[in-house]
This record gives sequence, C-alpha cells and structure tokens, in this order.
Amino acid sequence: MSDTRLKPDVPFIHPDCEITDATFGRYVEIGRGSRLAHCEMGDYSYCDRFADIANASVGKFSNIAAFVRIGATDHPLEKASLHHFHYRSADYFDDADHDDAWFDHRQTRRTVIGHDTWLGHGAQVRPDVTIGHGAVVAGGAIVTKDVPPFMIVAGIPAVPLRPRFTSGVADRLMALAWWDWPHARLRSTLEDFRSLSAEEFLERYEGTI
Repeated sequence: MSDTRLKPDVPFIHPDCEITDATFGRYVEIGRGSRLAHCEMGDYSYCDRFADIANASVGKFSNIAAFVRIGATDHPLEKASLHHFHYRSADYFDDADHDDAWFDHRQTRRTVIGHDTWLGHGAQVRPDVTIGHGAVVAGGAIVTKDVPPFMIVAGIPAVPLRPRFTSGVADRLMALAWWDWPHARLRSTLEDFRSLSAEEFLERYEGTI
C-alpha cells in the first residue's frame, strides 16, 4: 500500500472546496478553498489555495498558484443590463426560471491550459483562451489572447516577455512529450529531471521510447 500523499486513483482535495461537474486525472491536488466547475484537471496537475477554475480543460503537470482564476464567467455586454437578475432570474422572482440557454453558452467558451504550464499568483485567464504547453503566466497577469507553447507572458493585458527556450529546443520538447511517460519512467528519470538542463535532458532521452 502506497504511503505517498498523492494517489493515482483519487484527488487530494483540501478543505472548503466547491466542486461541480469536475473530473480529475492521477496524482491531482486541489488547494484549500478552491472552486472548480465544469472542468477537467489532467494527471499530476494541482492548484494552490483559492483557485477559481470554470469551463476549462487543464492538461497534465500544470502548476496553478493561489488565487488564480481561469475561465472567469462573463456578463452579456450586448444586452440592456449586465446584471444577472435576467439570467439567474429564479433567485429574484417566484414565477421566473433561470435562463438555461445563457448558462449553456457560457460552458461552451472553454479555456484550455496545456501540459507543464505555470500560472503565477493571482493570474487570470479569460474564456476561449489557450495556454500552450510549457508556457508561463506571470503573477497578476490577465491573459486575453492565446499563448504559444513555452512562452513567458506578463502584464495587463498579458504580452510575451520571452520564450523559455529556442524554437529548436521547444519543438524537441514537444516531440519528446515526457508528460505522457508512465509513472515508473518519471521515477526512474527523476534525478535527470533534477540535474540536467533541458538540452541535456533531450540529448539523453530523445529516441529512447
């Protein structure tokens, strides 16, 4: 029986979370007070305290810091009122129903977070945005446009700062796709993950699968 904290068959969910219609991969951790709705969390991904994730698909090995908001729900800009009395109507009127079509529309606006990404403290990622594999979102950034793989972005709105690697190294990491390796291989290569640079790691493991 494994005595590790994180398990392959059940997520580690800290207290005071609100979870609705969410699915979890292996070795997932959800920080205290987080709220997840209509989303998927891939293998090994985690969020820290008070993350708010809605209508999103999160890949594997994603690192989501405290107070990050992904897929923030929006309001109807084109209508006479922004207020939710006209779509959460049953909360206000005994003889009215919620506007189910509006909620269905919200759920179609998916945010996609790639594998091995890092979203810093307090970052926000808007609906319909894709964060590429290996990308980094700086703390406090508000991401309104797609982020290419292995790019670092920051600011309001977020703009590219620099790529993490040259395009050649990034392409090789994408091809290696180590995030799809089995758990046992991650363990057997752990020391190399710790000690080698990305290029050294590629030189050792390209073509070995």
